[in-house]
Amino acid sequence: MPYYLCRLAAEDGRVLSESYLAPTFDECRRHFEAEGFCVLSVKRDWRKQRLSSLSSEKKIKDRDFIMFNQELMALVRAGYPVLRSIEVIANRVKNLYLKEVLRNVENDIRHGKSLSESFAPFEKRFSKIYTAALMAGEQSGNLPETISQFNQYAKVVARTKARIRSALTYPTMLLVFSLALLAILINFVLPNFADFYRDFEAQLPLLTTMLMDFSKFIRGHWSLWIALTALLVLVYIQMRRNERAHLWLEEKKLKIPLGRVIWTESAVSLFSRTLSLLLQAGVPLLSGVGLASQAMPNKFLTARTATLPASIKNGESLSEALIKTGVFPPLALDMIRIGETSANLGGMLKEVAEVYDESIQSRIDTFVSLIEPVTIIFMGVLVALMLLSVYVPIFNIIKVAR
Repeated sequence: MPYYLCRLAAEDGRVLSESYLAPTFDECRRHFEAEGFCVLSVKRDWRKQRLSSLSSEKKIKDRDFIMFNQELMALVRAGYPVLRSIEVIANRVKNLYLKEVLRNVENDIRHGKSLSESFAPFEKRFSKIYTAALMAGEQSGNLPETISQFNQYAKVVARTKARIRSALTYPTMLLVFSLALLAILINFVLPNFADFYRDFEAQLPLLTTMLMDFSKFIRGHWSLWIALTALLVLVYIQMRRNERAHLWLEEKKLKIPLGRVIWTESAVSLFSRTLSLLLQAGVPLLSGVGLASQAMPNKFLTARTATLPASIKNGESLSEALIKTGVFPPLALDMIRIGETSANLGGMLKEVAEVYDESIQSRIDTFVSLIEPVTIIFMGVLVALMLLSVYVPIFNIIKVAR
């Protein structure tokens, strides 16, 4: 969507210049005329267009989207029309991509579409869960409450993602630092010591000889390593684009000992929380299970639960259909069965999600407590081997010189 630079005349005689994001010249003109300005001229703002194309804010951050929904809920609850609410929020959003999305949504609503229909083209970014929740809120006439429930759901999901990222940040930094240290020693330190040892014609220890040979091999074939790394990255990208290959990768992820438990429990938690949100918003169970399956973080597990709508359509209960998938653990199945018999499935699914959220957090804490000392020990051993390979020959040379 382009930016337009408008020259405007205010009622007090002032002439202003404003840049505005709009789908067409006419939409831009109508916007400022509705604000009470006299539009003198409208032209494309190419400078702002270049800045937006170079902007790093191509993605919409979770907190920006949550804040948008928070403001939308407050405005609609206060009695503002949906169109006016979207327009007010879009005027002060700083994320350029989100602003462009909201302008498109605003334009669609002006042309008679509902809020859920206007967000439908952006399902890949906001998920079908969001549009389904909006649709349920519109049909039930309780849109603010539905948006509030979705916001609570989005906050929990964002918090879980942040926990996993923070848990992996420290070990990753240590590992990167170790590899950087190894690269510096191999490329800069060891070659200088090799020349020094050669001048003395000293007999080098096996460890030093092996490290020297490894250093020569790495430096002599650096282009091969770069090409191999690029090839592996390209193969990985192509495999992710191919559906069958992507499913194979996702299945292999589940064979990692600790990763399998974390991914499975994350899938159970997200499925339960999403279905709970949809049921409480008024979405039927048959439609909700298909959408909840898509919220799972592992596509292989999503494929395993793809038969849920058909099983429920054939008369099975949710717990019976979940047993066939082999994904849900016994505790979750028992809780869901209790929710079905007590006519409180939505509330019990929320309880299932909270139970497994706590379990995931506990496992992440355990993982961090184990990986940090292992990484530190690895760094210590690496540095010790480097120091021994460099200094042991020097000590031998000193002994020979004496």
